[in-house]
This record gives sequence, structure tokens and C-alpha cells, in this order.
Amino acid sequence: MAETPYPVPKSWPFEEAQKVAARVAVSGKGEALFETGYGPSGLPHIGTFGEVARTSWVRRAFTELTGRASRLLAFSDDMDGLRKVPDNVPNKAMLSAFIGRPLTRIPDPFGTHDSFGAHNNARLRAFLDSFGFDYEFASSTEYYASGRFDAALRRMLECHDEVVAVIMPTLGAERQATYSPVLPIHPRTGVVMQVKIEQTDAAAGTVMWRDPDSGEAFETLVTGGGAKMQWKADWAMRWHALGVDYEMSGKDLIDSVRLSGKICRILGSEPPTGFTYELFLDEQAQKISKSKGNGIAVEEWLKYAPPESLSQYMFNQPQRAKRLYFDVIPKSVDEYIANALKGQGQTEPTNPAWHIHGGTVPQSAHSPISFAMLLNLASVVNAEQPEILWGFIRRYSPGAGPEEMPLLARLVEYALAYYRDFVRPKKEYRQPDAIERAALEDLAAGLRGMAEDAGAEDIQTLLYDIGKRHAFAELRAWFGCLYQVLLGQNEGPRFGQFIALYGVKETVALIEQSLARAEG
Repeated sequence: MAETPYPVPKSWPFEEAQKVAARVAVSGKGEALFETGYGPSGLPHIGTFGEVARTSWVRRAFTELTGRASRLLAFSDDMDGLRKVPDNVPNKAMLSAFIGRPLTRIPDPFGTHDSFGAHNNARLRAFLDSFGFDYEFASSTEYYASGRFDAALRRMLECHDEVVAVIMPTLGAERQATYSPVLPIHPRTGVVMQVKIEQTDAAAGTVMWRDPDSGEAFETLVTGGGAKMQWKADWAMRWHALGVDYEMSGKDLIDSVRLSGKICRILGSEPPTGFTYELFLDEQAQKISKSKGNGIAVEEWLKYAPPESLSQYMFNQPQRAKRLYFDVIPKSVDEYIANALKGQGQTEPTNPAWHIHGGTVPQSAHSPISFAMLLNLASVVNAEQPEILWGFIRRYSPGAGPEEMPLLARLVEYALAYYRDFVRPKKEYRQPDAIERAALEDLAAGLRGMAEDAGAEDIQTLLYDIGKRHAFAELRAWFGCLYQVLLGQNEGPRFGQFIALYGVKETVALIEQSLARAEG
């Protein structure tokens, strides 16, 4: 392993990279092969992004540690049979006639590609390309048909009974009666057949089976695309054939990874180093389901925040279940901003921004104002246009502008969209109680005695002093009052900085307006 100019960082991508480095050192391979899998019966989703992004970070860390070459293979299981007609496609009636056929042998319902599989593969590649991922695309159909899997498929026939013995205990009685890792393609209908294999001939590379409807017997050559493997066996066969060194998977696939690993060893290879990531939960801590629609789509996230913030969310604690709903977006944006600031000019990969930006955090990844602060500003001034926010921003940070601070310019646009769709509909002001009213009046008086260009820290000190002077059970209750009475929300950023941004006189007017509203 190559020497590194610094201690190995204590971050999960480097911990994973060390495992890959040790594996490659033992194998003597010249490069490491990373893989991610994709089922192309549906469109790319936020989980697809997460798996490719996380794998890319481990790959980058591997390069940093070893200096060795590596590849990332994005593998599409496009030879799978269509199990059901998706809800989000046109020409559903047409597709229903092709149930069971490989996705690459079904007409494209959108009419843009040679097959449904080709259409979805194109969507996957466009999706990955839009984020700048460095990968090689692989089609299951192409790999089967071209013969790249032929040797591994013959090996699977040699080990057929051993593989069946591994899978059999996991199946119900009915499925046990017909299980085989081999799925022949029906020579007449083109359907991927899930049938009992009556005989295997490893030397000839064939299997014997019968059509369950007609009883007709067939002998099918498993090589050259005449058959495919059941997915657990397919996964193992692919690892064996390609020499995959690393692949991630979700918690729901733990048992499948274990079984595929056993099959891979039967075939004669060591399964890849793995990493199990937790699944996402919705706001009510329920598992996110595409059929329920209780999660966030990538395009929805990117409507309200930059892609770097989505990467930040994916980077954080991947082995812990995390809630994925719209309220997590502002926090992820601000975590990214903070990490990007720390990472600028930093040569050691000690924070997520280093990974997100591939080793070098650009100087343009900077904002003097947090996303939460922009949301609060937009809320108070009821901003509909970016020029309204820029007027306050320039007073707080002279010289700031879209050209000078491109990240801030993007955040302004995102803040307007997020405010419009999420903050404004939920704004709910409450009336202050007697203690809170007195404290707010005290704050207004204190602010009137301050200079218009007073610093955020001086204002924050005033806020603390007032909170301590009045009979609040804790300071948190005082700041909760500021957010709820003045801003119409339950929480927000550091209030002293907000006043410095919004303006001392403007805040006094806001207090007076809020107290007058309460009296009315």
C-alpha cells in the first residue's frame, strides 16, 4: 500500500477504502473494481444517487490511499423479465402483452428507443451524467449475449446442485419444487422462464426443461444470452465473472448478500467487500416506499437546494436510518456550507466537502449567510423576487453579488422556492404572554439605542441579557418566543445574526408590528 502524507482520516469512506486496499493487495490485481447495480424497470431515484455517490467516495478514498487505478461499473439488470406494468409510463396496454420478457426485448412505451430497457438505461446514464459521476455503464443483456459471462455460466452448471442446496432452505415448499438458479429464455415466446430444470449438462452448457402449459421439452444453451440467472445467483455469478472488489447494498438485502456470497465462493471466488447502508424513513419514521410516494424524489430536492446539499445528506452516517422529508433540506444545506468553508484550502480530507468535491473544495463554495437565515429573511419580508433579498444581503455583506458569490446566488433562488412552497403555507404567529411582551418591549428599547450597523455578536449579547432579565424558565423559551411571535415559525438561526442582516430599525418595526397585532 502506498504511503500517505498524513494519517488515514477517520471517516467512513476511508475505512471502507482500507478494506478494498487490503483485498487488492492480497489478490495482486492492478486495479480495483467497484460496482453498483440498477434495476431498470423503473426510473432512477434518490437511492440510486445515494449508492453511486457513496461508492464514488470510497473509490476516491481508495485512490488517495493507494495511488492504484480503479473502475466503477454501473450495472443494469436489463435482462430481467418485466414483472408488472409500471404506473408512470404511457401505452400500458401495449406493455401488458410483454409481461415476463426481458426489458431489452420489449418495445419502448415512450417511443424513443429500441426497447423499454434501452429507454430506462438512457435515463439512468443521463441521471448519473448530470451529477458528473465517473463510471462505466454495463448492460446485463450485452454481457450475457456477448459471451462475457459464458465461462461463469458453465461454472454455474458445474455447481448447480450445490447452489440449489444453498438457496433451497430459504424457499417455501411450492417454490422448492421448481427452483433452479437458471432461467431459460423461452425460444418461442421470449419469456424468462421460472421452471424446474430437469437436467443440466455442464460440458454442453445446456439445461433441459418443460413448458408448464404445453408440456413440451426444450434443451436450452445457457451461454450467449439463451438464459439468465436468478438474481441471487446472478449477483454471485457477476461478482465471480468480473472480479468485483466492492459493492454496497441496503439493509433490506443483508440476507441476499449473504446467500450470494456463499454462491460466489462455491463458484471459486471471494465475494466483494461490502457495506450495508440503512434505508430512509419518512417524517413519521415509516419506511419510504415508491408505491406510497412518501419520500422525496431527486428532482424535488434539487428544486429547493443545490446538489451538494443532497450529497451532504447522503454522506452523513450512512449506517443509521435517517428521515428523508422536506424539512431536512435546510439543515443539509447549512451543513454543506459550513463544511465547504472549513475545507477550502485544506489539503487533508477531513470533512465531507473534500469527498463531495473530489478532493478539492472550490473557493466559490462559500456563502456568508446560512440557508436558514435566508429562509427567515424571505419569511419576514415576504420575498417573491431575489432583488428583495439582495438588498438586505448587500447591507450585511458589502460587495456581495451573484457574480462574486455564485453559491449564495443559487441559495437565494432556492430560498425563494422553499419559502414559497413550505414556509409561507405553515406560518402561524402566536400572541406573546405578559412575560414575553415585556421582554419584547425591552428588546425594542435596547435596539433603539444601538447603531444601525451594530454587529451580530453585540446584538446577540443584548438578546441574552434581556432573556436573563425576564422570568423565562430557560433562555430557549425566550428565543422560541422570538421565532414564534415575530417570524411565525418554531425555530430559526442565530437571532443576533438575523437582526444584523434584516436591520436594527427594521427589527424594531417588526416587534412593534407584532405587539400591535397581538393587541388587535
